Amino acid sequence: MISSNVSSIMSNQVFMNNSASNVANVNTDSYVPRDTTISETQNGSTKANTTQADSNGSEKSQTDLSKEITDQISIEKIAASNVQAIRTQDEMLGSLLDMRG
Repeated sequence: MISSNVSSIMSNQVFMNNSASNVANVNTDSYVPRDTTISETQNGSTKANTTQADSNGSEKSQTDLSKEITDQISIEKIAASNVQAIRTQDEMLGSLLDMRG
């Protein structure tokens, strides 16, 4: 179970890195942002899938700041919930070991 939480944190780190890069290049002429989606793999973990967004031929950056900031808030909340789940699992395992010992 912990491995799926760790996998989610790592996938969302890739998502955050791509979003941060998009925000950093908001004033870069002709910049085409990267889109990231998170998908579940067959073994129950998650994977970040990154693609280049479709270029609309604009000479200005095509980064949508409202989308990027919203994505970053979601990523932050997802990471916090995964960390809390790992903490809870760790405490439960510690309690089980204390009972056993």
